Amino acid sequence: MTGVLACAAYLPHHRLRLSEIASVLGSGQPTGTRSVASYDEDTSSMAVEAARAVLRGLATASAPPRLYFATTDPAYLDKTNAAVIHAALGLPRSTLAVDFGGAPRSAVGTLLAAADCRDGALAVLADVRTGLPGSADEKYSGDAAAAVLFGPGTAETPVLAELLTSASVTDEFLDRWRSPGSPTSRVWEERFGEHVYVPLATESFAAALKQAELTPDDVDHLVVCGLSPRANRQFAATSGVPRKALASDLTAVIGNPGTAQPGVLLADVLERAKPDQVIALAVLADGASTLLLRTTAALGAHRPSAPTVADQIASADDSLSYGTFLTWRGMLWREPPRRPEPDAPAGPPSHRSEHWKYGFVGSLCEQCGTVHLPPVRVCFKCGTADRMHPQPMADMPARVATYTIDRLAHTPSPPMIAVVVDFDGGGRFRCELTDSSPEVAIGDEVEMTFRRLTTSESGVHNYFWKARPARQKTEEI
Repeated sequence: MTGVLACAAYLPHHRLRLSEIASVLGSGQPTGTRSVASYDEDTSSMAVEAARAVLRGLATASAPPRLYFATTDPAYLDKTNAAVIHAALGLPRSTLAVDFGGAPRSAVGTLLAAADCRDGALAVLADVRTGLPGSADEKYSGDAAAAVLFGPGTAETPVLAELLTSASVTDEFLDRWRSPGSPTSRVWEERFGEHVYVPLATESFAAALKQAELTPDDVDHLVVCGLSPRANRQFAATSGVPRKALASDLTAVIGNPGTAQPGVLLADVLERAKPDQVIALAVLADGASTLLLRTTAALGAHRPSAPTVADQIASADDSLSYGTFLTWRGMLWREPPRRPEPDAPAGPPSHRSEHWKYGFVGSLCEQCGTVHLPPVRVCFKCGTADRMHPQPMADMPARVATYTIDRLAHTPSPPMIAVVVDFDGGGRFRCELTDSSPEVAIGDEVEMTFRRLTTSESGVHNYFWKARPARQKTEEI
């Protein structure tokens, strides 16, 4: 059987309360929050976090032979962003890594392309979405990432959900667009999108049910995705699926993460679904597509290896101010710290240190077992030379050994918290602590996270690893 082997979502730590926007712009008092990527996150770094959560849970060491990445907000144009994700995950050189992009509909193509790979593929979806201040896109969008691993099941890594079939309808109409170089999208009157989308979604949904020889009553979970809320609600109401089967779109708590939404909602449903249930994933974007999946018996024994979507929603920090949000989005230009900016990374040394810079791989002395960060040729403890093993450290738990709060360092989110962390099993490293308040303490549990340190004036992103407070997941019962 070929199907979904693992699925996980990554939600940024920060939330912006919609009432915070209203308090500044004076436009009512809406309720709810939206997820916000931090100043040191982008679609590539969030994609790494989602993919790490998927690969961490595998019982087998085999890596997917293909990695597909979809986003409407790539960190680079004219350069493969999936290559950065590939390097951070430490995948083999033989793994094909390519981008799918341009519009939220690319999410469907990424999922189906990964599902069609007989040997397996990893589909990664991510988006950072915003709009002009006061717009509906600003209030109701969100930032997130998700990863779905497809492949043939094994005894160690069984299929959690089988893809029964899919059906798509494509139509050309202008309801949402963004011109090259523009930071935000433009939207036509929403009633037009509802008028066009609902029949398309109905058509693709009916075709998928017919191919699978199912009826709307057979659907246990209906997930509806798309950037037209009116169309989504109207299709869900007229789909014929029992009301109790309609899955929440989570927009009230994280907003709509665009390209990432199908993956995030699929992960949320799989974390709650039971064996032998039918999941219908409908995506309304420049047409409509419906994917039908059936969960397997293996889902009942599956335990997520990372915090679930519900866990991440519950542990979010909603204290972000609107001014900070606008600053992180580049819409409010504020005086930078009066310190020299960090040097931009250069191509040749970055390539030479790829396993360290992107994969966070240290070295382990064969003679005495000392872990070195960064990797070295000569052991600083026993002096043995050229007897080192690569030592992956990205998933190793750690604790704060000591720290300092620097209010003068160059950072878009002062103050900077610098920590020295000790890893379980050996190894000590000095780095920045992110997603944290200054109330840090020695002994706090931390984990490593892939982040964008800086971006030079020439547009070169400097990616590396930081520490963050350890995310807790639901205790297994």
